[in-house]
Order: sequence, then structure tokens, then C-alpha cells
Amino acid sequence: MIRVKHAFHYLTANMYLLLILLVAIFYHHCSFVNKKNLLALYVMQLDNHKLHLVETILLSCFLVMFHFKLHSRKVYLVNYACYKPDASLMCSKQQFMHLSRSCRAFNEESLAFQKKVLERSGIGEKTYLPEGLLTVPAKEGLSEAREEAERVMFGAVDELFSKVRLKVNDIGILVLNCSMFSPTPSLSSAVVNRYKLRSNILSYNLGGMGCSAGMISIDLAKHLLQVQPNCYALVINVECSNENWYRGNDRSMLISNCIFRVGGAAILLSNRSIDRFYSKYQLIHTVRTHKGADDLAFNSVSQQEDDDKSLVGIKLSKELVAVAGDAIKTNITALGPLVLPFSEQFLFLATKLAKKIFKMKIAVYVPDFKLAIEHFCFHAGGPAVLDAMEKNLQMTEWHMEPSRMSLYRFNNTSSCSIWYELAYAEAKGRIRKGDRVWQIAFGSGFKCSSSVWRALTDVDPIGEENPWMDEINDFPVIVPKVQVFE
Repeated sequence: MIRVKHAFHYLTANMYLLLILLVAIFYHHCSFVNKKNLLALYVMQLDNHKLHLVETILLSCFLVMFHFKLHSRKVYLVNYACYKPDASLMCSKQQFMHLSRSCRAFNEESLAFQKKVLERSGIGEKTYLPEGLLTVPAKEGLSEAREEAERVMFGAVDELFSKVRLKVNDIGILVLNCSMFSPTPSLSSAVVNRYKLRSNILSYNLGGMGCSAGMISIDLAKHLLQVQPNCYALVINVECSNENWYRGNDRSMLISNCIFRVGGAAILLSNRSIDRFYSKYQLIHTVRTHKGADDLAFNSVSQQEDDDKSLVGIKLSKELVAVAGDAIKTNITALGPLVLPFSEQFLFLATKLAKKIFKMKIAVYVPDFKLAIEHFCFHAGGPAVLDAMEKNLQMTEWHMEPSRMSLYRFNNTSSCSIWYELAYAEAKGRIRKGDRVWQIAFGSGFKCSSSVWRALTDVDPIGEENPWMDEINDFPVIVPKVQVFE
């Protein structure tokens, strides 16, 4: 069966070579064609009424495609940086439980539940908490939350600027996302003020969009770069835990305390052609899907008061994993035709039709995304989600390693987790020129977003500065399903 599959892939690959040859011949014979010639031909033929309706529609479609191809701008990822907090902010699982007991807000059942979640969370002993939550009593409030957010986002941006040759006045677009903290002035305005960005900058501050907000920010920046020539876009992913720490006894709200940690990332995008020679990646595809029309999906993650109506927290429903799986499936279905080879699309469609129309008792073929993508950055939302991705997409341990190790080392860092995962792959020396990277994240709403990048150069880990470099030789580690601690 494997040999037959490989032969089929080889056949379809040669079909593509034949198609490329035909296109090359067509291009050679039509090399005189330009925009003015096409428009002249179009107008002449319409005036003489010599084209049939179908031919007119086809020519119109070709003209539209030609126009957008002519005017579309390529988007490059010049560089990025992930924030690594100071070692003084590290919090082991034992220390976390000590802090939970010390605050005297939880009953014994809630403390036992938090311990159980931590033991099954897949996280290690060196994750980071905000400084305000590490003190006894904890320091909470607006000023502490703003201090946490600024420490993270300024730290990430400072590191990014140290990596690139850039004048801040060249930045024409700023997109910042922070789901759970939205003060006035906005965090994006704080960035403008800190770095004295130009007065006509296009500034956006996205809130309440969950762990998928990082990819949504990339997609927004991509579209803005299509209409802003010779422009840089600064994208910042940050989350704030301080103001959203739940101190009640509702189990569905206690989970977020256990799984979210400090993290942030800053990404510099460009549409300048010259930057292709200085950039790490080129953005190939972005795909966004939204399941908010379904009530179950919409209510799976929500900020609300607990049953006592006294404390606000993030409520995670029992259906969250199923909702996430459905959202991921919808997104992958939309992404597949853009990246998968024809052979994989054909096998999937053939088995689906055979099962649905001809009622054949066969399993629908699961496309092999490893034939189209070399590196995978699945949002580190938790072991259950990563296990499902590994099983359903037939991933190997090697492919899942960046996501699992990021979960272990930094825990769930919300919208920026996918950047820690890419940094892991770079630190391991895995990224080679031409490799494709798929980042996929999902979050409240319920949304799922993907980005596909192509590496423009070999990423040499020796010259890299990222949060993994001083400890990358310690990974990967074996993470037990249950990590018992006292």
C-alpha cells in the first residue's frame, strides 16, 4: 500500500512538471502581453461582439487575477523576538501551590483541584509568573497590570530592535494584541510613546480575541501592508495575568490560573522588496476561521462572574477540547487546498465521495501535511489538544517537539506561544532555506487562525539570540503524563 501511495505521488508530481512546461510554452508565446494590450484586446472584442459569454467571463476573470497579481505585495518577516523574563520570576509547581495556600482564598477542595491540574498540565518547574503575584500578599490592580504588560512588550521590542537595522520612523503600522487587559491610554499608545513612533502611524490595539490573536494580528498587518508601499509593520503579542487572577472556588475558572504564564513576542514585517535579502521568512498564506455562530463554541471560553457573582474570572467549559478540535478541523479544511499536493487532495476527496455517495464502509483519508510542511507550531494550549493534533494529523514526536517543549518550559503563553515554538526549532538548527513553517492557534470566540511561512535562508543557531539558546542542549525532555509532586 505504501509503494502504491508513493507511486501515485510520483505520478502526480510529474503531471505538475508537464503542466509547468505547458505554462512555460504559453508564457513564451504570450510574452508580448502586458496590461495595456490585455485591456485593448478586451475592449476590441467586446465592441465587435465576437466573444461568447463564457469567453468574456473567462477573460474578465483573467484580467482581475492579472491586476491583483500585478499589485500584490510580498510580505517578509524580517526578524522577531520572544521575551524571556528574569529568573527571579520563575515559579515551580510547588511554589505555585504555596502561593495559592498563602492567599487564603481557596478551600481545600479547590487547592486539591489546582494540584491535580498542575500534575497533568505538561509544564515544568521554570515557568514565569508576574512579579505582583509572586509576593505575599499579592500585588494586584491596574498599576501592577500595566507594569507587567509594559515590562513584557517593551522587553520583546527592545530585543527585536537590537536584531535589526531600523529607524523607528520607518515603522508605518503597529498592531498589538492583548486579550484580557485593555487600559486607557491603550497599550499600543504606550508603545508609540515609548519609542516615539511617527504621528501618522496606523495603530491598532486588539482585545478579547484569545490565544489566536497573534495570527489575527499577522493577518491584519499583512492586509495593511498590501495598501501601504515600502512600509514596516510592528506586531506585538502580549498577555496580562495580574488583573485576571481568579481567587474563588469555581473549578472551571481555576484552570486558567494553573495554565497561563508570562510571555510576549515582537515581530517585524516588511513589504519592501530589498528586505527579502535580509529577512528570515516570507509569508505565504494566512487562513482565519470563526465558529462564533455556534452557541457552544461561543460560550466555551468566557470572562464572567462566578456563581456567587462576587469574583470575575475566565471560565473554561467542559466542551472546550471538542470545540477546539472542531475549530481546528474547519481551519485545516480551508488551508488544505492552499498547501497540500494534488495527490493528497485527490485521495481525500475520493474517499470522502466513496463514503458519502456510494456508502462504502471506508475511513476518509487523512491528508499527510508532512508532504507540504516541514515544521509545525501548534499552539501549546495543553497536553490534550497536542495529543489530539498528533493523532489526527499523524505527526511524529519530532514534529510535536517544539510545541511540547514550549508547553513544558514556558507553559501556555497565549497568543505568543507559537513564536516560542518557532524559536525552539531555530535554536535546534532545524530551519533550512525553502522549508515551510505552519503556525496554528485557536482561542475564545471561538476562532482558529493559521499562517504558513517559507524560510528565505538557513537559520544558523550560532548567531541566534532567543530564549532557548542558553539551555537548548537540555531539550527535549521526557514529560510524564502525570508529574506527581508534594
